[in-house]
Amino acid sequence: MRAKVHVKKGDTVLVASGKYKGRVGKVKQVLPRRQAVIVEGVNLVKKAVRVSPQHPQGGFIEKEAPLHVSKVRPICPACGKPTRVRKKLLEDGKKIRVCAKCGGSLDVEE
Repeated sequence: MRAKVHVKKGDTVLVASGKYKGRVGKVKQVLPRRQAVIVEGVNLVKKAVRVSPQHPQGGFIEKEAPLHVSKVRPICPACGKPTRVRKKLLEDGKKIRVCAKCGGSLDVEE
């Protein structure tokens, strides 16, 4: 069974708690099994890397580490505020995510 997560790749989110509280960034990756997300520019860690074809210099690199999904809240494109997520069933049977504050859609129509 796949764990459900309230954010998707590409969502703009606000970090609601922890060391990076108040920072806003875009979700780069969602890790549903770990209940975690990787947010651009948030939770940067230094990692030692050996010399390899990907890293010919070697040394230390800075990369984003995962954050627990409970620490992030999506920002509604309609009202521009961080919000909780509700699900709404459309007439055609599709389920979309909507803003709990204004009712605007969080899902971008493909």
